[in-house]
Amino acid sequence: METRQLETWHIVASGRVQGVGYRAACAARASELALRGWVRNRSDGTVEVMARGSPGQLRALCDWMRIGPPAAQVLDLAVALSEGEFQGFIWRPTV
Repeated sequence: METRQLETWHIVASGRVQGVGYRAACAARASELALRGWVRNRSDGTVEVMARGSPGQLRALCDWMRIGPPAAQVLDLAVALSEGEFQGFIWRPTV
């Protein structure tokens, strides 16, 4: 049986990422990729994600997040290793 390395990444997208369906589309994409974690808007206008999965799954999410849904304009994506265990992928309230 193959053992899969799991990592947790903290990702913050900036640009025009609020009010354009970015958070909902990001949660849908993360779920499609079978990632666990959460997504939320931040009061500074960014979207924050904590995601856990294989490095390949996480890279695929970041590739999508750099583009986002049609109305989004992503200017930057900050990615850092983090820690955390999650059940499913959920939306969290804005902070």
